[in-house]
Amino acid sequence: MDFQAFLITLRECLEAVLIVGLILGYLDRLNAPQYKKWVYAGVGLALLASLGVAFLFQVVFTSFASFGSDTYLRLGIMMISVILLTHMVLWMGKEAKENQQASQAKVAAAVSTGSAITMIIHSFLVIVREGIETVFFFAAISGGEIEKVLTSYGAVSGLLLALIFGYLFVSGTMKIPVKRFFQVTGILILFIAAGMLVQTIGRFQDLGLLGSLLTNADGTPAALYNIVGFMPEHYIDQIQYLRDTGNPTLISGQIGTFMGAMFGYSHNPSLEQVIAWWGYFAFAGFMLMRQNRTPKTAKKLQEVS
Repeated sequence: MDFQAFLITLRECLEAVLIVGLILGYLDRLNAPQYKKWVYAGVGLALLASLGVAFLFQVVFTSFASFGSDTYLRLGIMMISVILLTHMVLWMGKEAKENQQASQAKVAAAVSTGSAITMIIHSFLVIVREGIETVFFFAAISGGEIEKVLTSYGAVSGLLLALIFGYLFVSGTMKIPVKRFFQVTGILILFIAAGMLVQTIGRFQDLGLLGSLLTNADGTPAALYNIVGFMPEHYIDQIQYLRDTGNPTLISGQIGTFMGAMFGYSHNPSLEQVIAWWGYFAFAGFMLMRQNRTPKTAKKLQEVS
C-alpha cells in the first residue's frame, strides 16, 4: 500500500504543483503579481476541501461497515478508481495543452476584470479536483482506511518529492522532460489499475456475484493455474505451503504481497482474472499507440496540404 500511495500522491500532487506554477508564471507574464495571493488562497481552500472530503469518505465507510455493506462500497470504489486511473493516464496527456490554454484564458480574464474572487475560484477548482481524485484512490487502495494512507510513509514521501520535482520543473532546473516523467509514472499507474481490476473480479467471484467458465465440482470458480510454490501472494499462504508440503517457497510471500498490490498478482487466478489483466493492457496499449500515431498523422497531412 505504501508504494501505491507514494506513486498516486507523487503523480496527483505534482500535477497540482505544476498547475499552480503555470498560473503564477502566467501572472508574471501579465505583470500582475498582486493576484498571486489570491491563487494561494484558492489553493489553501482546495486543500481544506480535500481534507473535508477525506473525512466524509471515512464517515461514509464507517456507516456502511456498521450495516455490513462496506464490502460492496469498496468494490464500487475500486471499479470507479480503475476507470479514473485509466482516464488519467490515457487521456490527460492529450488534454493537457487544451487545459493549459483554457486556464491561461481564465487567469487573463480575471486579471482584466480585476476580480480576485474569480482568481480564487479558478485556483480552487483546478486543485480540488486533484485532491478529491487522490482521496478517492486512497479509499480504493486502503479498503476505506483513508486516515492510515494519509499518514503513511508513501503518501508523505510522495508529497515531499512532488513539491521538490514541481519546483525543479517550474524553475527549469530539472532537465528531464515533464512529458517523459509522466509517461513513466503513467505506466506504473496502469499496473495499479490493472491490479485493482483483477482484485475486484476476484472479490466478486468470492462473493458468488460472478461465475466462471472454469469451475470446481462444487460450482465455485476454479484456478487456471496454481504457482504457490513459486511465489505465494500472501505470507500466510507461504506458511500453509510449508506446513502442508514441508518445502519452502521459492520466493517469499512478502514479495508476493507487494506484487499483488502493485500488479494484481495472484498465485491461483481464475480464467476471468487472467483475461481481464491481459485484456486491460491490450486496450491500454492500443489507446496509447493510437494517441502517439494521431499527432504524426496530423503533421503529415499538414505537410501535404
